[in-house]
Amino acid sequence: MIETSARTTQILFLLMVISVFLCGNQIKEKDLPPQYRDWLKLVNYIIRPEEKDVFLQLVNDRERDIFIQTFWKQRDPTPGTPENEYKQEHTKRFNYANEYFRRGSPREGWMTDMGRFHIILGPPVSIERFDNQKGLYPAQVWYYYGEKEKGLPTHFGIVFFKRGGAGEYKLYAPVSDGPGTLMIEGRNLDPFAYEQTYEKLYELAPTLALVSLSMIPGDIPFNYQPSPRNNIIIADILESPKQDINPAYATHFLNLRGIVSTDYLTNYIESDAEAALMKDPMIGLNFLHFLIVPQKISVDYYEPKDQFFCNFTLNVNMSEGEKTIFQYSKEFPFYFSQEELDKIKASGLAIEDSFPVAEGKYKLTILLMNSVGKEFTIYEREMDIPERSAESYLMGPFLGYRFQSYGKDVHIPFKALESKLAMEPKKTYSATDSLSILFLVDNVDQNLWESGKIELLIQGLKESNPTEKNWTLLLKNAPFRKILKMTYVISTGELSPDYYDIYLRLIGAEGDIIDTQSDHFVLSSAEAVAHPTAYAKGIPLAHSYAYYYMLASQYRKTGRLEKADVFYGKAMEMNPGYARGLLEYAQFLFESRKFVECLELIEKIEDNKDLQFNYFLIKGRAHMALEEYNQAIANLEEGNRIYNSDTTILNSLGFCYHQTNQRQKALDVLKASLRLNPQQEDIKKLIQKIEENKFNKLNI
Repeated sequence: MIETSARTTQILFLLMVISVFLCGNQIKEKDLPPQYRDWLKLVNYIIRPEEKDVFLQLVNDRERDIFIQTFWKQRDPTPGTPENEYKQEHTKRFNYANEYFRRGSPREGWMTDMGRFHIILGPPVSIERFDNQKGLYPAQVWYYYGEKEKGLPTHFGIVFFKRGGAGEYKLYAPVSDGPGTLMIEGRNLDPFAYEQTYEKLYELAPTLALVSLSMIPGDIPFNYQPSPRNNIIIADILESPKQDINPAYATHFLNLRGIVSTDYLTNYIESDAEAALMKDPMIGLNFLHFLIVPQKISVDYYEPKDQFFCNFTLNVNMSEGEKTIFQYSKEFPFYFSQEELDKIKASGLAIEDSFPVAEGKYKLTILLMNSVGKEFTIYEREMDIPERSAESYLMGPFLGYRFQSYGKDVHIPFKALESKLAMEPKKTYSATDSLSILFLVDNVDQNLWESGKIELLIQGLKESNPTEKNWTLLLKNAPFRKILKMTYVISTGELSPDYYDIYLRLIGAEGDIIDTQSDHFVLSSAEAVAHPTAYAKGIPLAHSYAYYYMLASQYRKTGRLEKADVFYGKAMEMNPGYARGLLEYAQFLFESRKFVECLELIEKIEDNKDLQFNYFLIKGRAHMALEEYNQAIANLEEGNRIYNSDTTILNSLGFCYHQTNQRQKALDVLKASLRLNPQQEDIKKLIQKIEENKFNKLNI
């Protein structure tokens, strides 16, 4: 679904994700309030280290309460129901362990070996007890059926015993303990006579002997030597409650607290995403294209129209270190019929967008929030946008599952000229798909176009008989442009299921290799692979002046003022009547100390009623910088009549009054500014200076 908007999307201020290292500023567990120390005991065996690190960095009880709620939601097997069965079962196991396994132990029940495995695995399928059997120390074998998807054996037994016949039941380890420790006379046996020791135990308790060498009953190791595989099985058991949890939600919780509403923080959704740098062949600017596909979408029902709906807010932030270079926000409302909803739920929904980007190294942060269900997902990636010379180079390959045709006069994500690529973020295709390839060649001259070519190579990665195919594409098969767009479609039916690398080589007129680029994809053995439905907002290229303003702002914020000036000038030339752009350019000229040029430009918005305050503020400050204080005062007073609670205009007025010996007026406005913001040390010093001068005048 593609929506084309006739007006440009204005840049809105949104969020700056605060980077926090997981290991920093932690509170000690013993210093937590009692209820949170108790909670950490409850979840001790199921919490991942990353989750605990985040929890110990939270600074107040409200954050901790919300995090705990989020922690349990991540483990809820039926999130659409009021009950959290996982939490209920885990709490039940914990309480049982505390009540029944503390007997005969100086520790709390949850801390004992029996308590630990009961909490992690639940009640055994069966228990075999050897508590009063002649020749044996008290022992128990707990039998379980394991979950294969978590790497556990189909059937296994865990042995607990009282070492030396006293104390609490401890976990028996075949390698470090050995069968001899289970028998009263075991100390008299040669510890390295494995077969003899096993046979002695077998005479006393055959079923105990069967699990004394291996946790898998009857799996007798070679030479009867206890199997070290038991250590691996135990480790897998202890890790099993943590395997299905992605700790990314905890990191995002830490980074986004105070920025994202707490309604959303408890509902982190994982997603698939992709970002790519493509130059638009029509206007010649670099664009960062991206898509993000939430793995879950909550919808509501709108009865009057018999439609389902959800509403996404897309927030994009690009930063250089701690400094935000570019940010904006967009709304993506969706309405579905039942048929459309079924398709979206089966294949997913891809939110696509793009924006022009200046050269540099940035961190891209994409935050997507669905107001239905109060869910959010986030995508972060380091981006390196290179500074290119005049030499020819490749952009791509960009891979998708089909091409769609659109007019050249509209900018849409993942589109070059008339061809829009339907992207697959997982880069996974089936034999019924067509592998659609898009790539660009920049800085093409007539000679390269006439004699150059692209070598396309696809290589499978399996060890035996991998598929390898190659094609040669002539540049002159595409219409000549400085930025050449080329496409190619490959039937995946020609390839066998495998992991593949794809390579592009740009070959010059003399046969020399000018540039090489690569990517990868997966060809699945499944009959079909579901691809997400794409939704984007396009902008007519007639409004591309907005892109120049965006780039000018990025150059400005990264300190490349000459480039910023060029792009502001180009944007103004393309649309001389865009008032907000003119205002931004005038502000830039003021910051660049080009005060005369600033005054000339600001006059272009004199009649814009929506920008009157900004008009008088910038004009007044420019006159002030030129030491034309009376003209500055006249404009600043006009601005202050429109809005009298802006510290910038009050401070500027105060300075101008001071310079023109209007001391009382200066004190009045500067003190008004100080009431609005008491932390202005420079203003305090100026007030003190004016008052001292006034006092000295009175004493002359």
